[in-house]
Amino acid sequence: MARILHVTDTHLVVPPALVCGRLDTAACLEACVASIAAALPRIAPVDAILITGDLTDDGTPQSYRLLRETLAPLRLPLLAIPGNHDLREPMRAAFADAGLFPTQGRLNFVRDICGTGGDLRIVGIDTLVEGSGGGVVDAATLDFLDEALATTRPVLLAMHHPPFTSGIVFMDSIGLAGVEGLRDRLERAACQVRILCGHLHVAATGSLGRVPAIVGPSPCSAFDVDFRPDAPVGFFTGGGGFMVHDWSDGFRSLLVPPAIGAGPFPFRD
Repeated sequence: MARILHVTDTHLVVPPALVCGRLDTAACLEACVASIAAALPRIAPVDAILITGDLTDDGTPQSYRLLRETLAPLRLPLLAIPGNHDLREPMRAAFADAGLFPTQGRLNFVRDICGTGGDLRIVGIDTLVEGSGGGVVDAATLDFLDEALATTRPVLLAMHHPPFTSGIVFMDSIGLAGVEGLRDRLERAACQVRILCGHLHVAATGSLGRVPAIVGPSPCSAFDVDFRPDAPVGFFTGGGGFMVHDWSDGFRSLLVPPAIGAGPFPFRD
């Protein structure tokens, strides 16, 4: 079985800075790492941690360095793609030792994982448009996908911006362009594909054609599920945990919440 932990939208900044003057995202990431460390004895083996964008809120080398230092005690390989708050060149430099990204262009990558229950391919695509909240799947990325999806392995396709609308108006206004080209590449693919995303700060599922898409929650803040056209624009404090994605003769995805109540208690008639 190949197993990936999925974290997204950590929005890290170096203390004492606070995101929007309110969120201590460094403390939120430390709490998330502690939650993962506590869960590892129950969910091991784990092959990698995947972060689907907005690793930092400010794109500084210092924030990327702190993120890697905070995750290092987990002793798990780290995979990542940029989100709309990241900056491409500082992120490329921060991961230079990992051999993950090309030396120029978009931060697209392919990483094959050989799990005990079967092989899995992780494909990351860079949807970042620097200076914009929205994203794009551009022509270079579509060309990259032609080769990346030419495999018999099942594929987890990681991208920051979901390829479907959420109904949360202010987030859909900074959604993804180039979706039709992406749909075309996925319809041609002979492999099984599942899309993993971030951006929405809330767990969600959707699809692009025949391909399921799963959005993970942010560990530092949440957006309200409010479909009204005049819904307030803003975030709520409190994070939503992380996700576990498996491959073993099929995909399986579970949400691990940040906390659960007392228990376990025995069932009684």
